[in-house]
Amino acid sequence: MAVPKRKKSKSKSASRKAQNMKRSIARAGLDGESGAPSLPHRVCPTTGKYKGRQVLTVSDD
Repeated sequence: MAVPKRKKSKSKSASRKAQNMKRSIARAGLDGESGAPSLPHRVCPTTGKYKGRQVLTVSDD
């Protein structure tokens, strides 16, 4: 079983955790039809479309 020889410093642990946090942030792209920002693999909130299909009915209130 592997055992660390020296204790990892707080800054080393924090920097490793910061890299993982940066990697997990979802990047918003622009929707092709409306040009509004939308998250990947989700229904566009302005048009209600997903992969070119109408999924939700969006009212203009």
